Amino acid sequence: MTQNVGMIDRVLRVVVGLGLLSLVFVLEGNLRWLGLVGLVPLVTGAFSFCPAYKLIGLSTCGQSCQTK
Repeated sequence: MTQNVGMIDRVLRVVVGLGLLSLVFVLEGNLRWLGLVGLVPLVTGAFSFCPAYKLIGLSTCGQSCQTK
């Protein structure tokens, strides 16, 4: 799996993911479970790989990414 998410993109994904996950603790009722959507950007940021980017051939990491 090659990296296709750059450093700025990773940081933004983690911040957004944590923000969305916090909705699980803030909201009430069934709406609170929408916060679990935050797992997607959190995981893609943690692994520096986005399957959607791979499908469309996009990469935000430029020259700084190393292939694994």
